[in-house]
Amino acid sequence: MNSKYRGTGVAIVTPFNIDKSIDFAGLENLVNHLILGGVDYLVVQGTTGESATLSKEEKVKVLDFVHDKTTGRVPLVFGIGGNNTLAVADDIKFYDSSKFDAILSVVPYYNKPTQEGIYQHYKHLANVATKPIILYNVPGRSVVNMTAETTLRLANEFDNLIGVKEASGDLNQIKEIIDRCPANFLVISGDDPITVPIIALGGDGVISVVANALPKSFSNMVNQALEGNCSAAQVTQNSFEDITDLMFLEGNPAGVKAALHILGVHGVDVRLPLVKMGDAGYAKMRAELEKIGELANV
Repeated sequence: MNSKYRGTGVAIVTPFNIDKSIDFAGLENLVNHLILGGVDYLVVQGTTGESATLSKEEKVKVLDFVHDKTTGRVPLVFGIGGNNTLAVADDIKFYDSSKFDAILSVVPYYNKPTQEGIYQHYKHLANVATKPIILYNVPGRSVVNMTAETTLRLANEFDNLIGVKEASGDLNQIKEIIDRCPANFLVISGDDPITVPIIALGGDGVISVVANALPKSFSNMVNQALEGNCSAAQVTQNSFEDITDLMFLEGNPAGVKAALHILGVHGVDVRLPLVKMGDAGYAKMRAELEKIGELANV
């Protein structure tokens, strides 16, 4: 069952109207853009979805809407995380688990827990959840790094902790997890620029930001790498270097929303404290999309 999260997952953005309300028409366009682009699954309400700025009621509406638009087409992973373990556990019980296939749950941020605290956090969630959980290690946002030892401890002790989205950027740490984890435990890239290197080490794919805008090209690259042709996939990865830098230049998801606007999928608006990409960055994004051939059919 874990194999359905192998390949290209996309941490989808939440489109907003100019008044900052949720743009459901744009969200439908995005879902269709991604599925027609060949991605393997969608991640709803991750960081890229601006989950920190949505109310619980809005999250339910987004989840219900995406579920209705994807049923039977691709699996859904739903982001449920935070820095209060008991509140996260309550949220896991609150959301309708029939609407998603798995949970993505971030290492607790701000509190700076020890490795034992991280272990106990996920142990508590594993004992509460009725759907499998993908751990999410992103020390650039959570401040603390979940070590390979802690990840492997969790992977070996809890069958419903089925994988990790690794965004530490530490290939030695990631390789240690891949080399020592149980056979059915997924190691998923959380960093677009090193997706192919992680697959080359034995990883299982990516949960991508860039693939919001470039689903077909990115999925083809990931599939090529998973089929063993990492050298050719790396050529494609290298061709994405400039546009990936642009997508993160003014923060995520401001950059990828600019790209999606240029591609005609939905608008550019984000919610404070984020601000939309500036005119200079937007012009560079358009030029780069044109350079790599993504505007040919727009």
